[in-house]
Amino acid sequence: MAAEDVRVGSAPNFCPPVEEGMTVQLQDEQGDELELEFLGLVIHGGRRYGFFFPLDEDAPALSSGEVVLLEVTELDEDDQPAAFELVDDEAIAAEAYEAFREATRDLYRFE
Repeated sequence: MAAEDVRVGSAPNFCPPVEEGMTVQLQDEQGDELELEFLGLVIHGGRRYGFFFPLDEDAPALSSGEVVLLEVTELDEDDQPAAFELVDDEAIAAEAYEAFREATRDLYRFE
């Protein structure tokens, strides 16, 4: 897919992935490596939230399923996310998810 074919969000608080199907490797609290497809980042309430799709043999990149919400807890020297934490507060998670749904309504289908 060419750079001009990458879809963009419709909201100023949304940062889409640089390319569709972009994956990242993260390590969970138990030290296990997780491969996640990056769906985008939303700024909501002064905080940054990343939305990811967990990948495995049955769920490759660019497929669909349950979304994982992680809060950005640390930025690197280029102001890029460097560390994430699972959002435990259900009310905050619901608000951030709704902001993500609104910002990406032209990109993704939600059920």
